[in-house]
Amino acid sequence: MPTDCSTIDKPMNGEWRKTTVGECVAINADAYSPKEAWPFINYLDTGSITENLVDSIQRLTPGEHKIPTRARRKVRHGDIVYSTVRPNQKHYGVIKDIPDNFLASTGFAVIRAKEGVADTGFIYYFLTQAHIVEYLHIIAEESVTAYPAIRPSDIERLEIPLPPLPTQRAISRVLGAFDDKIALNAKMNATLEAMARALFRAWFVDFESVRAKQAGRWRRGETLPGMPAELYDAFPAELTATELGDAPVGWQARALGEIGDIITGKTPSTRNPRFYGNDVPFLKIPDMRNKMYVAKTATMLSNQGAASQPKKALPAGSVSVSCIATPGLVVLNHRETHTNQQINSIVPYADWVSKYLYWACKHISNEIMIRGSGGTVFVNLNKSNFSTITILYPKDEVIQAFDELATPFHDAILSNEKQSLTLAAMRDTLLPRLLSGEVRVE
Repeated sequence: MPTDCSTIDKPMNGEWRKTTVGECVAINADAYSPKEAWPFINYLDTGSITENLVDSIQRLTPGEHKIPTRARRKVRHGDIVYSTVRPNQKHYGVIKDIPDNFLASTGFAVIRAKEGVADTGFIYYFLTQAHIVEYLHIIAEESVTAYPAIRPSDIERLEIPLPPLPTQRAISRVLGAFDDKIALNAKMNATLEAMARALFRAWFVDFESVRAKQAGRWRRGETLPGMPAELYDAFPAELTATELGDAPVGWQARALGEIGDIITGKTPSTRNPRFYGNDVPFLKIPDMRNKMYVAKTATMLSNQGAASQPKKALPAGSVSVSCIATPGLVVLNHRETHTNQQINSIVPYADWVSKYLYWACKHISNEIMIRGSGGTVFVNLNKSNFSTITILYPKDEVIQAFDELATPFHDAILSNEKQSLTLAAMRDTLLPRLLSGEVRVE
């Protein structure tokens, strides 16, 4: 396991040899100075990459935006970024597509494989093994810094079995094929989600069909883009003022508590290990980031743990919203789920309301974020306050029609999430066997 040795040992397993990560890589080799005065910066924060998937890159312009003091790490194509804070949150990845003037947070260790010695992919997969991540997290928990954090030297001291470069690259290609498909699924889901969001916006935000009827651009028997002809009579021909702004005549502003049962989650006793297992998802805020559906939560309950709180069980079709710490995140539960107390959930009174409710909550996520962070009246979006939040509620037949059209998008997204979960499990099973030499590739 990890050792303090810093020199290459004699070969093992034939041509494999023992060495340390520090002998194979350079860490934090390049730093940015404000004196360089880049006209703009593309900045990657630690929370914006998880398990090799980049969520967002901030484009910042000096003078127009405040440049974070942590924007200092220069990154090259193929470098590994590995968050040094709480390694078990898995904020790491290999940076391949780099925009101009790209900087990463000093919260990352930027790891660059030494040419002729190591392959970036091989080093990345070694560092992301479950037992390595857990080991580094233990070191972080024992640190005396403000946050549980590791130092670059902790990574450098890790002992690694190193095969010849061709074998490293072959292993990297095998494991990379799994990650490539997972990344492709994520891109497909982003496209599918954008299509579902566009449908929701056209119907329920921009009111395109109502405005088209109002202007005489939609007549009975005709089809509008994204609007079947048979729905002509379901939409009114005029807008009227409501407390939520202009809305189609006959549509109402309804509180979330009028649309379904509101359930605030609760954490089963962590003192009882039998309450935790691998049976029922236990949703927490980190699970919710950038997800419509959560295929598997980081923490799972046992059936016994779920049964200990029967009134907190959420059925498939329920919508969960984060209301404390990071308010405004929304997911749609596809199976029975429990949550912690930072999350309020709506169990709609009719199944066909679920997808509309999900998108309606996403549409007001900024309002939820402001209320939950104390920006307005509510400092804490408890169950009572959350229940009073209002959304626009159309006629039932309109919601049912939306559900029918949105379902193929949602089903495909969920299928891709499940497939990616299976691929990740296969990769993680194969990973230690390949990296130890137990399974050979040529």
